[in-house]
Amino acid sequence: MLEPEINTASHTQGIDISVNAFLDHSLVNRGLAKLTLESYSSDLADFAMFLNARNIRSPNEIQKEHILIFLDLLNQQGLSARTRARRLSCLKGFFKFLVETGAVLENRCEYIESPRLPKRVPPYLDQREVESLIAATDTSNPLGVRDDAMIELLYATGLRVSELVGLETYRVDFEIGCVTVMGKGSKERVVPMGLTASRKLLGYYENARPLIMGNRRSESIFVTGKGRKMTRQAFWKIIKKVAHCAGISKEISPHTLRHSFATHLVQNEADLRSVQLMLGHSDISTTEIYTHVAGARLKALHKRTHPRG
Repeated sequence: MLEPEINTASHTQGIDISVNAFLDHSLVNRGLAKLTLESYSSDLADFAMFLNARNIRSPNEIQKEHILIFLDLLNQQGLSARTRARRLSCLKGFFKFLVETGAVLENRCEYIESPRLPKRVPPYLDQREVESLIAATDTSNPLGVRDDAMIELLYATGLRVSELVGLETYRVDFEIGCVTVMGKGSKERVVPMGLTASRKLLGYYENARPLIMGNRRSESIFVTGKGRKMTRQAFWKIIKKVAHCAGISKEISPHTLRHSFATHLVQNEADLRSVQLMLGHSDISTTEIYTHVAGARLKALHKRTHPRG
């Protein structure tokens, strides 16, 4: 990994130069996704405008009070706690970088607390709805076999949709029954598929995929009817279509199956650390939301069935 370059003229460095250096560092050293970098760029552009309006030209001039005022302005503008927390997280990363490169001597963000976030239960399908969804795929043609394998694999592994459509043939181990995916931050992880998903994926790979591809070649295991790599947008439309055929009225997306995967594991008393590893969460607190889902289900069950409920 490349180390941040120390800036010997740090205290005269401009805000814009520091922001650009941080974004370059995040791209090269941290391997952040394009959308994350775009969010960082937008957030820091707003912060730079705020500083410029107060005639603050150098990172070394920024004080903790400036950051608190900026966050308060975001609150006054009606931005949600989640958005403000994301922006503070961006600023903390920015100031950590400034300290590492010598642009500032102190991390002004270090002890600023993040806004308290409401517990938001992610949408998910119950097991009956998942079964209905999978049963609704039309496997009488090669594309339907592909759709069936994709939906089954998504529910069996909890992959992000970008990880699913980006899956390459050499990353699937049919003998062991697992897939190796490159997650956020270019972090690699191995996820078991389970017997049903392994069988469906193998059936698609050996029988349906060659019919779709013909003489064309692709490293992607999931391809469109034109033999190209499957896209997130195309798979989103497939999920919508199959959900409609299954009679599922609630809003559903590929991410819904990821949430369903995690929820059902936690409901069946899976170890939270194991779920974290399979989902590729860097922080266990992100995974803990699924304990609230399971807890809400148990509470409803108690209320419905217990004499004193």
